Amino acid sequence: MEKKKAGTILWHDLTVPDAGIVSDFYRQVIGWEKSPLSMGEYDDYVMQVPDAGEGDHTMTTTGVCHAKGQNSSIPPQWMIYVAVDDLEKSMEQCTLHGGKIIGEKRSMGQEAVYCLIQDPAGAHMMLYQQL
Repeated sequence: MEKKKAGTILWHDLTVPDAGIVSDFYRQVIGWEKSPLSMGEYDDYVMQVPDAGEGDHTMTTTGVCHAKGQNSSIPPQWMIYVAVDDLEKSMEQCTLHGGKIIGEKRSMGQEAVYCLIQDPAGAHMMLYQQL
């Protein structure tokens, strides 16, 4: 993924107890194509607009994930991933301004680091820093 400007919504994920059933639901209801994404012992699912072609997949791709392991604390709601320039600084600002860091900072290999936050009103989002 090319590096995006801070503040850009990168994609959405939905984390649920049974990603297989829920991904099938959206495949039938919306018509998204479903592709497995191996998480080691199980598959999560990439959901994509049919025939999306090349280009900016942030508007055409989403994920349906199992609420397992480090994802077990993620609420079952559509979660946006938002680009930040400096994850550590954004995490500090989150807590300084009444928000919470939920769980631990995570890494996506050498591509990115990210974390789940909760704002003062209780809404959640992922902060995502591309490396």
